[in-house]
Amino acid sequence: MSITSIIGKFFLPRQKELERHINEAGALQNEVLAYLTGRAKDTEYGRKHIFGNMKSYEDFAANVPLNTYEELKNDIDRMRHGESDVLWPGTVKWYAKSSGTTNDKSKFIPVSHDGLQNIHYQGGKDAVALYLRNNPKSRLFDGKSLILGGSHSPNYNLRNSLVGDLSAILIENINPLANMVRVPCKQTALLSDFEVKRDRIARETMNKNVTNLSGVPSWMLSVLTRVMELSGKTHLEEVWPNLEVFFHGGVAFTPYRKQYQELITSPNMHYMETYNASEGFFGLQNDPADPAMMLMLDYGVFYEFIPMDEFGSDNPTVVPVTGVKTGVNYAMVISTSCGLWRYIIGDTVKFTSTNPYKFIITGRTKSFINAFGEELIVDNAEKGLAYACRETGAEVLEYTAAPVFMDGHAKCRHQWLIEFSKEPDDLSRFTALLDKKLQEVNSDYEAKRYKDITLQHLEIVKARTGLFNDWLKSKGKLGGQHKVPRLSNSRDIIEQMLRLNTDNDEH
Repeated sequence: MSITSIIGKFFLPRQKELERHINEAGALQNEVLAYLTGRAKDTEYGRKHIFGNMKSYEDFAANVPLNTYEELKNDIDRMRHGESDVLWPGTVKWYAKSSGTTNDKSKFIPVSHDGLQNIHYQGGKDAVALYLRNNPKSRLFDGKSLILGGSHSPNYNLRNSLVGDLSAILIENINPLANMVRVPCKQTALLSDFEVKRDRIARETMNKNVTNLSGVPSWMLSVLTRVMELSGKTHLEEVWPNLEVFFHGGVAFTPYRKQYQELITSPNMHYMETYNASEGFFGLQNDPADPAMMLMLDYGVFYEFIPMDEFGSDNPTVVPVTGVKTGVNYAMVISTSCGLWRYIIGDTVKFTSTNPYKFIITGRTKSFINAFGEELIVDNAEKGLAYACRETGAEVLEYTAAPVFMDGHAKCRHQWLIEFSKEPDDLSRFTALLDKKLQEVNSDYEAKRYKDITLQHLEIVKARTGLFNDWLKSKGKLGGQHKVPRLSNSRDIIEQMLRLNTDNDEH
């Protein structure tokens, strides 16, 4: 009898519990809301918004405002300085560092002990439970889990209080028993220098019996490329013959799928998408044949949704999960056991099913690039361009940018198409200044650019005069409020414009 068949028995009760997601979504979410407001009723935020008197979702929606990070930032900063019972009971010692907002380089998302257990770790356990249910012949626990993590650092020098990547927080607090089945060692996993970490992970793991991978596709591909370099093998299953699944999340997998399929040719390889963010763990792919994920309804997360055609209006419609419709693009709003209340996370989703509730991630509420975990927003781009223009005397008329996805050597970059009204004397200097400023204003971009390991130096393509207007004209969108998206997570628009740029040059 394999180790997996023994350990798998412990997941059977949870597999049964998850069936409630099919027909009891409303009841599950009502239980979560009652738990959240009950636990937090004596916090400063709970008293201010009379959590103790709440009897229904309608009471909650009427008494608690919608929030962005800016609205909660001061309270979170007080918590980071050691204040207790502000947004969540007790003292929160861990903060997940995420890419910044319009005003800040980084956001610091509180990660309470409750949130660690009933959101983040529960999501990891359920990923395994659903995978084992779908793959009864799995030998998952007969080998090691290669789990990628980030790093952390002291939080305001408070004792035992740290700030860092969510993955580092999870590794630091994980049950010691889990360390028996995961690689690399904790010391390597938490290294801050990714170049050193990448090499050490490859050397530590290439002779182990790795059966599963967990991490962000872009970072993982960089590590696996190093494994292949050191091993001299052609395909990854030659290094790890029992590899069977990659639990992936953080960025869209579609741009990487072909490269993984070329790297791992085994017909026994599986891929399972997860929706885990600094703010919480929200979805799991429960059916290998369906790319949509099941919304996880019985964690410490209460969900609400705003139709995107009303997003940004003064009084938008906000509905709980039982009020959503399939095929509608929604901005997601969460309240969690980490102290985020009616928090607009910035992601957009579209439901494909309501029995159970299944969805796909459609993008962000703002124009952005997040192909490699860099979460570049328009405000970052504007600050970077303003700095480069100021330093070089250049003037930018129009621009758009998109990712160039990883090649076989795990190399990737951002490509910018810029129409200058006044060109810089030295385009390479302008490019370097833009890249430098983007790293200053966005910590995630800075991390991905570190030593060119994941994200290479950005590229600027000069647009001919009138290119942007010509593209808009070709789409019947010239004039009025129409404009080219500044940042795009796909290459559809930039490829069209590059062809138009070249076509004109040829004539």
